[in-house]
Amino acid sequence: MNMRPETADSPRDLAHVGVSLPRIVDRSGTIIRDALRSSLAHDESFVYDMLRYYMGWGDETGAPVDASTGKAVRPALCLFGCEAVGGDAVRALPAAVALEFVHNFSLIHDDIQDEDETRHSRSTLWAVWGKPKALVAGNVLRSVADMSLEGLRDAGLESEVALTAISLLTESYLEMIEGQYLDLAFEGRHDICMDDYNRMISRKTGALIRCSLNIGAVVGTNDRETVSAFRECGSALGYLFQIRDDVLGVWGDEAVTGKPVGADIRRKKNSYPIVYTMETASQRDRDILARIYDKPELDAADVAQVLTVMENVGVQRRARAETGIWADRAMNALSAVDLRPEARRDFEEFTHFLMTRNR
Repeated sequence: MNMRPETADSPRDLAHVGVSLPRIVDRSGTIIRDALRSSLAHDESFVYDMLRYYMGWGDETGAPVDASTGKAVRPALCLFGCEAVGGDAVRALPAAVALEFVHNFSLIHDDIQDEDETRHSRSTLWAVWGKPKALVAGNVLRSVADMSLEGLRDAGLESEVALTAISLLTESYLEMIEGQYLDLAFEGRHDICMDDYNRMISRKTGALIRCSLNIGAVVGTNDRETVSAFRECGSALGYLFQIRDDVLGVWGDEAVTGKPVGADIRRKKNSYPIVYTMETASQRDRDILARIYDKPELDAADVAQVLTVMENVGVQRRARAETGIWADRAMNALSAVDLRPEARRDFEEFTHFLMTRNR
């Protein structure tokens, strides 16, 4: 499959928000976007207009637009995993589409649970249409994802391989939901340690990213050792992705992320910066943080004080080191796999992108 680069004026060009996409993502953008649009090309219910709005293809009235969207990292990894082991990425496309829809289903529900009113600098579904309709729309999207997986058989996969892929995705999004529950359960608590945090993100974020490379490799080869290597690689990428995401949740540029600086502090989320700070700060600073986090709501002064304590323990520097460790583990997982030089180069570029992305 020839996944051609997109032109500079493509709707998926994110240069206007400071994002330069790595080749793994950029190369697959057109085919993934077209497949996603095709899967939501239904007109019989307004719920599909809501979903097209969430995907960045329509406005509140259903009229077509080209708004800022997600980067489609998970489907791109799925197609990369398939091609990297010598397979035809077209055969993995139904799974890639399903992965992106499951991811967005989780975001729709995440927006409701966190009461986030913006994502990608646009109003979220519940902020426009209310929580009940947004919940239904999210559930519809997950069902569309399940239906997309049926296309694996139409792509010529053996039934056993298709069933394996279906099982992997079902297991991973159950794990993802379990991780989201842990994330909610941890909010406001002061006793969350780094082991708890790692257990949570390995599910909430790591499950789908791991699954993306795992399914791609399963579709592309029947070599168990190779599939295992890609699964291990995806697991490491999950940690890398979420730690960077947590840094952006505190210090990200609002003009780029679409969320205010300190957003995760105001929500009292036990993300990497706060969990690491609570573990390493002095007793005096931990007491200060505990008093602040016991408040029903945090104001700007509270956020500023938390940021000061985080600066005292050097959490940004530690997070950068941590993402570097996970990037090395991801690369090392593929060290024994016979990859083409350009595939290894592209993957190195991709891990660097995850470490340095600004949204």
